[in-house]
Amino acid sequence: MIIALDGMGGDHAPGEIIQGALESLNEFTDIHIHIYGDEEKMAPYLQKHERLKVIHCAEVIEPDDEPVRAIRRKKDASMVRMAQAVKENEANAGVSAGNTGALMAAGLFIVGRIDGIERPALAPTLPTVDGQGFVMLDLGANADAKPEHLGQYAVMGSIYAEKVRSIATPRVGLLNIGTEEGKGNELTKAAFDILSEAPINFIGNVEARDLLMGAADVIVTDGFTGNMVLKTIEGTALGFFTMLKEVYMSSMKTKLSAALVKNELGGLKNKMDYSEYGGAGLFGLKAPIIKAHGSSNARAIYNAIRQARTMVQYEVTETIHETIGKGLTK
Repeated sequence: MIIALDGMGGDHAPGEIIQGALESLNEFTDIHIHIYGDEEKMAPYLQKHERLKVIHCAEVIEPDDEPVRAIRRKKDASMVRMAQAVKENEANAGVSAGNTGALMAAGLFIVGRIDGIERPALAPTLPTVDGQGFVMLDLGANADAKPEHLGQYAVMGSIYAEKVRSIATPRVGLLNIGTEEGKGNELTKAAFDILSEAPINFIGNVEARDLLMGAADVIVTDGFTGNMVLKTIEGTALGFFTMLKEVYMSSMKTKLSAALVKNELGGLKNKMDYSEYGGAGLFGLKAPIIKAHGSSNARAIYNAIRQARTMVQYEVTETIHETIGKGLTK
């Protein structure tokens, strides 16, 4: 199995990207990694490894580049070359921590959509208090959505939760302003009917306040709402730990107590870090493409590569294609 890796994408590229790749190669003996990027800039971090191949690229897609224009004009960019390798079956899956919009454009215009999928969805696994996590989609690939798109998201998320997260019968919920049937706007009301007939374990509407409590294994929503929820969760976690730090640093007594629970607080912070679950999958493409967080360290890149490997192993793309081909009714 070959994983194509964008070596220049992300805040800590290329050092952390390469370190994550090397950790993955040491852990998984069944993968090869082809890393795309500026060979001169990557050289200080590279180590010889029989299953690591370096492909030089002269260009890089920057965080502030306009996504579609960058994909079309920067043909020798590491992200574009990575996506091209996936398209041409030179690699089984791709991973990047670079410009999210550009990666979505590369996925859509280079790798291509699965037949029957109208719009791909961005789907990370977010944390829950019990540590199990839940898949949520769409989180920003498309700001607007039609009811049938949410139906496709539900099927893709359910297949992923079953195949990759090993949940036998994933509970699929529709994000809404109330749990009762008939709640919501035109989109959620129509989507409710579609999800009720889809080949999934649909449990009905779920409110945002219950997400981190593990109300469902898969949560479906439109990209605008999903991205707002993601940013709210990120901001809340950041604010909580900032306030907690202020409390613990306020006096000698609290500083001493902080020293006693330092390891536990570190564990809590890791529990709230969704990069521990891997990256965000771009579901609906013809091959697995994983978007790692822009601030990914080596551990997060390792998790994203592990996620891509598992999606290839369990033929997630093929199963989505087959299921969508049969239609969205049971």
